[in-house]
Amino acid sequence: MTLHPEHLMIAPILIPFIAGALMLLYDERQRRAKLFVSIASAAAMLLVSIELLNRAKDSASLSFYLLGDWEAPFGIVLVLDRLSAMMLLLTALLALPALIYSAAGWHKQGQHFQSLFQFLLMGLNGAFLTGDLFNLFVFFEVLLAASYGLLLHGSGQLRVRAGLHYIAINLTASLLFLLGVSLVYGVTGTLNMAQLSAHISGLSEADRPLFQTGAALMGVAFLIKAGIWPMSFWLSTAYMAGAAPVAAMFAIMTKVGVYVVMRLSLLLFAFDSGPSAGFGSTVLIAGGMATVAFGLLGVLASQSVGRMAAHLVLISSGTLLAVTGFVLAGAGGAMLAGALYYLVSSTLATSALFLLIEPMGREEGGIAAMLALTADAYGLDDVEDDGTPEVGFAIPGTLTILGLCFGACLLVLAGLPPLSGFIGKFAILAAALAQDSVSATLVWAFMALLLLSGLATLIGMIRIGIRTFWASDSTAPKVLALEIAPVILLIGLILLLTIQGQHSIRYMEDTARGLQNPALYVDGVMTAPRMADQPKEAP
Repeated sequence: MTLHPEHLMIAPILIPFIAGALMLLYDERQRRAKLFVSIASAAAMLLVSIELLNRAKDSASLSFYLLGDWEAPFGIVLVLDRLSAMMLLLTALLALPALIYSAAGWHKQGQHFQSLFQFLLMGLNGAFLTGDLFNLFVFFEVLLAASYGLLLHGSGQLRVRAGLHYIAINLTASLLFLLGVSLVYGVTGTLNMAQLSAHISGLSEADRPLFQTGAALMGVAFLIKAGIWPMSFWLSTAYMAGAAPVAAMFAIMTKVGVYVVMRLSLLLFAFDSGPSAGFGSTVLIAGGMATVAFGLLGVLASQSVGRMAAHLVLISSGTLLAVTGFVLAGAGGAMLAGALYYLVSSTLATSALFLLIEPMGREEGGIAAMLALTADAYGLDDVEDDGTPEVGFAIPGTLTILGLCFGACLLVLAGLPPLSGFIGKFAILAAALAQDSVSATLVWAFMALLLLSGLATLIGMIRIGIRTFWASDSTAPKVLALEIAPVILLIGLILLLTIQGQHSIRYMEDTARGLQNPALYVDGVMTAPRMADQPKEAP
């Protein structure tokens, strides 16, 4: 029996699911074994994601996987295109450094950290691959359930308060999503994204308002997850309160909301969608610009790296949402390509910044005391190791290395040359100037906000940097190689993205063209052949 090549598409879901379930069988004293399984799972997921990206890049068509070999729209379908392949790879690239960082002792703050982390990866990958709204809801709930446990992982009043607030907000978003899905299914009789795209232009005038109401409710649910203003008041405290490796992964959590909004908007409300064409574009533009404005004010007001990093996530999300609105309103694909490049660059940089928070603010002995406190709180004083980090050694020149990494994050997030943040913002601005489909006033306002956000980031991060590296009289903190190596790895990925900027932008342009051609997605999914119907190879 031979393994069909399309079976690889389900591996990003199965690998973390199996690894997470397997680690539930391990005792909490066997943390090193669980850490090994978790890192091996992330490494395998990275290899699979690279292979899937190569397939998506080299193929002119989409790839599909029909679960149970049921044809669409009756069965569950996984869809791999350039956008989903890119998001899978980005998730894997964030997961591996975060897990390595956790080996310095963060995974010992509570129970089942590694299993929850793997289930979070499963939910993320499933959300990026699924081709129907019901399973999008399922994977959405899986990743949210795992994120609840990860955010509460550890101890402290701030973390518990932020975690409970986060849970309440996201449960409300899930309710809105479920109500929206119900309305859409009641009107169209299907939840398959491709079939919805094919049916929307033929909706009757009586059904269209109900369908748009359902779509709006789903949009609100994912805009809450993306952190759009004014529904972003929960984000800064929640992201700041999470443990460092958890916050590093949360950098892509907002991008799940952005991904779904981008995917569904361009699939359901494209220019050929009849009276529904462009639905929601004004809300996305206005909300995205308001989010950027709120984020830049938050950056200027922030007195800590954690709160500043959370507001930088909002600036990134707001920029991407506004660009999605512009593209939905008729702007060209070049603007979308620049935004996709910016998405990857800003996510890597904010993840690295979250990992820098604790080493930059550490006092000598701080982490040992914290780990001892959490071990006592959970009754884990009899584990196989003590409260110190399991492995690793302190590195010389700590402040120099931390300062260089912080400076690299500053350049990327402020959009300054020569790193990838400048390339992404320049591509967005150049495409915005070249388009003539959207009001010039809106375009110039957006460009001004984008430039001001870069200036605010520069001012805010320089202020933090001066206070941390120049104005401090304290001794250099003890930082383990396990803590700084993941940050250097993420900075290295940013450098690679910069060096390969031309190839990366070309990939993003191909991705943007595919997103603006919903017929390619619809025809591919609806005609995807069952494996049983495909001709078998001769032995």
